[in-house]
Parts: sequence; structure tokens; C-alpha cells
Amino acid sequence: MSLFDELVAGSPRGESASLAQRPRVLLLASDLVDQIAAGEVVERPASVVKELVENAIDAGAKSIQVETEAAGLARIVVTDDGHGMDREDAWLSVARHATSKIRKVEDLSTLHTMGFRGEALPSIASVSRFSIRTRPHDAVEGVEVRIEGGGAATIQVAGGAAGTSVRVDELFFNVPARRKFLKSAATESAQISETLLRIALANPTLRLVWMRDGRRAKEWAPANDGYQRALQLFPDEKLGALEGERDGVHVRAMLSAPERARVGAQHLHVSVNGRVVRDRALARAITFAYGSTVPPGRTPVGVVWLSLSPDRVDANVHPQKAEVRFADARVVLDNVTRILASGLGHSPFRSRPNVVQSATPTASSDEELNDPWQLAGVQPVPDEPAADYEMGTLAPAWMSDAGVVSPQQGYRGLRVLGQVARTYIVCEGPNGLVVLDQHAADERVRHAKLAADYSARDVSVQRWLMPERVDLSEREVVLATEQEATLAALGLEVRVLGPRTVTLVGTPALLKNVSADRLLRDVLAELGRTGSRAFGDAVDTALATMACHGSIRAGQALSMEEMRALILSLANVESFAGHCPHGRPVAHTISLSELSRGVGR
Repeated sequence: MSLFDELVAGSPRGESASLAQRPRVLLLASDLVDQIAAGEVVERPASVVKELVENAIDAGAKSIQVETEAAGLARIVVTDDGHGMDREDAWLSVARHATSKIRKVEDLSTLHTMGFRGEALPSIASVSRFSIRTRPHDAVEGVEVRIEGGGAATIQVAGGAAGTSVRVDELFFNVPARRKFLKSAATESAQISETLLRIALANPTLRLVWMRDGRRAKEWAPANDGYQRALQLFPDEKLGALEGERDGVHVRAMLSAPERARVGAQHLHVSVNGRVVRDRALARAITFAYGSTVPPGRTPVGVVWLSLSPDRVDANVHPQKAEVRFADARVVLDNVTRILASGLGHSPFRSRPNVVQSATPTASSDEELNDPWQLAGVQPVPDEPAADYEMGTLAPAWMSDAGVVSPQQGYRGLRVLGQVARTYIVCEGPNGLVVLDQHAADERVRHAKLAADYSARDVSVQRWLMPERVDLSEREVVLATEQEATLAALGLEVRVLGPRTVTLVGTPALLKNVSADRLLRDVLAELGRTGSRAFGDAVDTALATMACHGSIRAGQALSMEEMRALILSLANVESFAGHCPHGRPVAHTISLSELSRGVGR
């Protein structure tokens, strides 16, 4: 018997009985190795579905059918029309670390496939009654490989359509403890549904069918591109199409308007080079593109497809390949934020579903993407410089008595009709009525002015003849001391008097008649946020807080001249003119057809 055989048998030679009783380092049996690996790769039925469908995609499948029974615990069958395998490849496919996708270490840096480790099939086979039937398109017969609970594989000739069908029966039958950690059948089915949804979004041209307990549960028909696929899967969402490239990072996205952001990131679907990933840093980078319009803890709804050179992405960092690591993460994430921010700021959100049908929009669909209130096409009044908006000032002299304003950011040809409940400004547009929230509109205008001045370090400050004393907590005073330069750049000049007291020497001139102590406390609260938001984003949120304090309130009466001046100033805002700094929509359109239906015409 060789030394290697003795080590495996657990009886090392030359040892005394007492030494032999101590725990020894042994090579694990292959079936135990398979089950340990299965614990990492096969977490639940949805994990099996993901691995098998991704294998089918790697095999060039154009159509894939997934069948599940009892939430995947009784049976999972994945059938594809990919290139199939011959006898030798089918036999090797169920051996650990056997793969057709890489050959050498360098291949890991140039991956173009979903799988590469050669672990999925043997891991699944070790915890189920497993079979794989496959036939290449140029063969007259196929083969079937069977394995039960990680035992010895058997292979035989079998008929069947070209492609591959993998069947997994009685998942975890030989590891009942694993079943105890699974959730209810409804929860496990929901996980499968979510897995298939994400795969469908990452692979828009794929036909994907899910048969659940003998019934067709869902079918994702092939789409021309990702934009069309997103519209198929989110018919009730207002999604804006965006695309851009910086430093080799190419981003395409269909994202919701700020007010549709949800708690958590489960409604944001991200893929990197076609691979579905869950990445908190990426989700944060996408959310940061919205600035203050998406509050902390919320994430936009939609899809983001990220493409970059494979050598900048490491997919070998997670057992289920659900996470990636970027070689230059700071550069990549910064570029994602900048690309999206440049498009999101110009209100790409659709005002109603099922309008855009392709990634190459016609003239009308392009207007729909970039004109959220369908106000494009109205002849503008002559472009002339507009004075900064200021409550109490009259509109520029060139503005007509009808109240038509200069066309910027979708506010084209609006005619002010009046004010409702001293809260809403009602305007006539070419396609109906446009109702603006006066507080949200003024908040956006003031935020844009404050942000521009802050960036230029040119915030106009009104210094007080009698500085106001403000009592704070010790923590707030420390923060005010640490952020004294930032507060000054925001237009808040603060002097520390004691461990719990400061004086406010000056406030932004744009913010008149505000409660200075409350403003300071709220701004400090935003600057003091830690964790999910970067410091620059906290400053933007602080600017939003300041804009809110100084804006027109609901219930405040406005003259026609003041309403026109406000809309004119809003039309000249360059970013997020359709939303207030906290994400609420500024305007709501009531179409002529809605009005006609309402009065029975």
C-alpha cells in the first residue's frame, strides 16, 4: 500500500497507537467534497435554476424552457436548443472542475461566459436524482447521463431533440437538514421567478418559458434589445432610456423617475457584461446619479446594463458568481454615476407606458423619452436672457400678456391660467392642462441657484446686524466646528460660542424669512449623515433642505406675474426640472382626451 493510500485510509505508518488516536489530516472522500461544494453553489431551488439556465446560455441557446414542481423541490427540468454535447463531453460535464469555458489561468481575465468553474453540475448531482440528456445538432442520436446523490455516473444512448435537457428530481433528498432551511413553497417559487426575471433582463433576445406545476406561469418573448425587454417587464413604470460611455465604461439604462424609488435595492436590476449581479456599491453609484431627489434608503426602479473590458472585472469572487469586483472600482463607479447623472438631469422619464418600442426611437418616441409632458413642437417666443427668479419681481418685458414662456426642459408654450387652492399653478399646454406644484417648482429653482453658486463658491450671503444665538447639542457643535468651511460655502456663517452654543452671523441671501435656527439644525443633520451616502451627496441633500426652507409655501397667494416668472425660471433649470430636490414631480398633465371623457364628449 502506498503512502497516499494509507493517508486516505487513515492509518499512517510508523505511528504509535497513542499518536494514531490524535485527529489526523485526511483527504475527504469525493462524495463529501461534492456535498460541501453543493452547499456553496446550490443554496435553494432558484440556485439550481440559475446555474442550469446560464449553462444553456453559454451553450448558445436561443430558447429555454424551465419546468418546476413543488417550488423546484420535487422536480426541475431545464431544456434548451443550444449546441448540445457528444458522448465524451456529456460524461465529462458531470465531473468536478471539467469545463469547456477556460483552459488556463489567463482565461479568467477574459471571461465571456456565465460559467467557468466546472462545479455546477456535479454539485447539483450530489444532492439530487440527476440526469442530463443531450444531442448535438449534427448527430442522429444523443446520450443520457444519470447520477443519484453523487454516486457513480451511468451513461447510455438516448433519443431526443437537439440541445440539452437537465432533470433534477428530489432536490436535497439525501441531505434533509438542508430542506429545513428553505422557506415556504410560495417564497421559493418567488425566488425562481425573480431569478428568471433578472436573466431575461440581462439577455433580452432570449426566449424564456417557465412551466410551474404543469402550467405556463410566465413567458418572456424575445425582444429586439434591452430597452424593449424592460418595457415588456415593467409596463406600469415610467422609465427613461439613457446611454453613455466614459473611459471604456459603457452604460445603458431604463430607470424610473425619482418619485418611484423604493426602499431597498430589490427592484433595481443590474448586469455586468451580461452577468446578473447584486452589488451594493453599484446600486449606490446608480442612486447617487439622482442627487438629492432620491432620499437615503431608497433606490430607483429599473435596469442598468454595464459593459467594460473583461480584464477590468473579476467574476471569481462569489461561489454563485452573483458578485463581481472591479480592478479600478473607484473609476468605474464614478463613471457610472456621471454617465447616468448627465442623462437623468434632463428628465428622460416617460409619462405613460408602452410608447417606446425599440432602442432606435423614431422622432415621436424620442420626444416621448425627453419631453415628459409632451410639450415639444410648440413655437417658442424669442430667446432672451431671463433675470434670476425673485418673489415679488415682474416677468421680463418681452413676455406676452398670454403668459407664454421660453421653451426649456419640456416647459414649452405654457399659458398660465391661474392658481388653485393657493397651491397649484394651472397652465394650458398644447395637449391639455399642466398643473404645477408651486412649492416643488420654486424649490427646484432655488436648489439649482444654490447648487450653482456653491459649485462656484459664490453663494451670496446676507449678514445679520444682530447675529442669532442658536442652542445645539454638543455633537452638533462639534460638527459645526468640523464643517465650518463647508457651512460657509453653503452661505451659513457660524461662530462657536461654547460647547452647546453657536451664533449664526449670515445666511444665504436667496433664503429670506426663514427660521435660521431650524435651517442650521437641518443642514447639520444632513451633513452628519454617515454610511450610505458620500459627503458630496450629503452636501447636495443639505442644499435641498435649504431650498425647501426658502421656497414658496402651499397656501401662499401668487400674482399672475409671479406665477409666470416662476415658470420662466423653472424652464431655465438645467437638471431635474421635472422634480423637486426631494424627488416629488413638479408638474402633472391632464390630457385633452381625459378632459373630454370627464365631460362625456
